[in-house]
Amino acid sequence: MMTILSNNSVPTTAIIAGMMITMMHTFSWQIAAFSLPKTTIKTTNSITTTSVIEAATFNPHLTARLTTLKLSSSPLSAETQPPPQSFDETCDVLVLGSGPAARAIASLLSTNLDVILADQNYYRSWPPNYGVWEDEWEAIRTLYKDSFSHDLPDDCIDRRWSVTDCYFGGSFDIPTEQRFRIDRPYYRIDKYALQKALSPKDNGEYRIVKANHVSQAINVNLYSPANSLVHDELGSTIQLQTKEKEYVWVRSKLILDCTGHETKLVLKDAKIKSIPPGFQIAYGALVTVDETDVIDKTCIGPYDKEAMTLFDYRTDHFDDDDDGDKNENMLKKAEKAPTFMYAMPLKDNRIFFEETSLVARPALSFQDCKDRCFRRLDHLGIKVVDIEEEEFCYIPMGGPLPAKDQRVVAFGGASAMVHPSTGYNLCRNMMGAGAVAKVIIEGLKGDGTPPNLDKVAANAYHAMWSPSNIRQRNFAVFGGEFLMKQNVEGLRGFFDGFFRLPMELWSGFLAGWPGLPNNDKHETWFARLYFGLTFVSKLPPKVALDMLFSIITYSVKEGIALPQSVTPFLGEPDSYLYVERPKNQGDVAAKNEARRMISESKIENVIPVPFEEEENVKDITGSAGTEAKDVLVKI
Repeated sequence: MMTILSNNSVPTTAIIAGMMITMMHTFSWQIAAFSLPKTTIKTTNSITTTSVIEAATFNPHLTARLTTLKLSSSPLSAETQPPPQSFDETCDVLVLGSGPAARAIASLLSTNLDVILADQNYYRSWPPNYGVWEDEWEAIRTLYKDSFSHDLPDDCIDRRWSVTDCYFGGSFDIPTEQRFRIDRPYYRIDKYALQKALSPKDNGEYRIVKANHVSQAINVNLYSPANSLVHDELGSTIQLQTKEKEYVWVRSKLILDCTGHETKLVLKDAKIKSIPPGFQIAYGALVTVDETDVIDKTCIGPYDKEAMTLFDYRTDHFDDDDDGDKNENMLKKAEKAPTFMYAMPLKDNRIFFEETSLVARPALSFQDCKDRCFRRLDHLGIKVVDIEEEEFCYIPMGGPLPAKDQRVVAFGGASAMVHPSTGYNLCRNMMGAGAVAKVIIEGLKGDGTPPNLDKVAANAYHAMWSPSNIRQRNFAVFGGEFLMKQNVEGLRGFFDGFFRLPMELWSGFLAGWPGLPNNDKHETWFARLYFGLTFVSKLPPKVALDMLFSIITYSVKEGIALPQSVTPFLGEPDSYLYVERPKNQGDVAAKNEARRMISESKIENVIPVPFEEEENVKDITGSAGTEAKDVLVKI
């Protein structure tokens, strides 16, 4: 039994009309409907409020708005619920997830499209600390402001350092205490301010649904549970679920999956040979240190407060005489599976430390990273008096790209956009959001005719992974594999040589994404070949020989990916661009002839199915054209 409770301002006739419209809507959701005032419906299970949403049809000629009476969640399980004929929400683009990649692409898309962002944990703060190069961040700010009128305010930067320091001492005659200073400014992002800057501020930006998808891809564009996600030529229907286990049905033209590296909605490409991902693991702590007995307060230990320390690969903190056997074992392990300290001095005696395993397969233990972090700090005489927050960083790097021809568009970690050699991802995601948003807006706005959504999705993938971008990525994947096999000596020699390159070369490699500063130094096969040859010349001979040998063995084992990235001879990787499917048209002239001859025949008067016209009957040449049309009409 259902009781209708209306506001005093709502006439009873309007409520009855609303019920009738909803019943009609069940049979044909492409009807035009009336907008009603907000009404409350009381059922035996719960009380819900109606909402006015866009009609769930993407016919551009239908401009009426539709009021849906939204009932409580169905008692049926996801496995048994059929797709509804009316929907709780409709939009142009549904973005799944609420991390930086999701909010960035949703913010840019919503400048021109109706966008919903769905995540049960939308209001949860982002856990990681983000560090970026100054010039990369400013390039992103310029893109967002100039192309999308979206401002990233100054308060998104928590701290700026004018220089960046590294320590590679302990190998190749580099003194342990020697500092390698880089004249390139670095930023620490205020993650709370950035999260706010990429959140809706008014009704003109994306909407929020606190629900997650329940689907898992089992083949290209097929999902389990059945009916939980269905595509058609006009869009997609997806079932979401709130924390309260209530279902929300959303109708969208396009779905973007920004749920992270281990997405369940997007399949990886099994047709192209690829290497499993490596993993960056880090333990971080925002701490307050005791400076009571410190004379020089311009530093915390060896770390200059006016510099960001990007790498400290020293292992002298395992050289203490106490507990010699244990130290020796820890040293051997640290040399074989290296970690480095990453330090961001903040204000006064607050500093963020992070002990990081750059990339490994399998991943290094978080406990090892934590133990090494505090052992290093103790050795450096840094006394921690308070831990404000801890961070456990887990970043898959490399691995296969998404499979082609998928209607759901993966973005961010779900599309393997993390730099395969370094783990950098924030600037790559935010810059990539611009290119992807542009092609989606162009594809969905179009010329007023219904868009080819398979083509729109393919163009979005192409904006991320053009053949040129894939070749550049393949070069970086080799870099990640080479770093993975290095001990601490090899990594010290590698990075000491790397940062001795001209800044535009090494910074372009670290960027590795179109639009970021100096990426143009790596966008062609010749540019990458030049970089590689120049880089080898800067390496210690031992590391250089290892790299040359690795290039040969990697190319033999893994195929053409690396040679294709540095030569013009092996063609391009397969494209994500949309390919028109061949039409099963047959021989039109032969079928027309058969229809004409049958119409003239005194024996046959039924036209076989293969000879029928697919559309309304048109003129058939010959003296009996009229009779042939009559025969077809009868059929």
